[in-house]
Amino acid sequence: MLLTLPSICNCAFAQAADQEAAAIVEVGGAGSWNLKGGSSLGADLAVEFTPIQNWLEMEIGTTPLFSAHTVEWDTDVLLKKPWTLSKKAELMIGAGPEWVHTRRFGMGTNAFAGEIALDFMYWPGGQRRFGWFVEPAYEYVFGRDHEKAIGASWGLLIAIP
Repeated sequence: MLLTLPSICNCAFAQAADQEAAAIVEVGGAGSWNLKGGSSLGADLAVEFTPIQNWLEMEIGTTPLFSAHTVEWDTDVLLKKPWTLSKKAELMIGAGPEWVHTRRFGMGTNAFAGEIALDFMYWPGGQRRFGWFVEPAYEYVFGRDHEKAIGASWGLLIAIP
């Protein structure tokens, strides 16, 4: 009985170490380039979790973007299909709705948008606690101007156990 207890404990600890994170926080920078002209830079903050292992990842995030006389807040919910490229690299493609709040010359507007994104994640350590991401995206705003933009976000990944 005493000889089997250490082997049971080792199995339990091994399973806990291999377990996927409950959520992943993305923190970094972002840029957006309007296809009609103009660009903006800002920050990116998102949280990602896995409702269906190997099939569905969900990302909820917000990005404040700044340019001359304009501040834009993009808040999105993306549904992504993940692919594991290696022990250290993942690729995801996703799409979803986005709410865009723009404040230009003191006047605020709100619009609904759609977004398509490609997400590349790299985990340099074997335990996947910290990593890097790059996420290029295309956005179409269904508001009055029907804006189209290409954007990218990049930064640090932090796994939440």
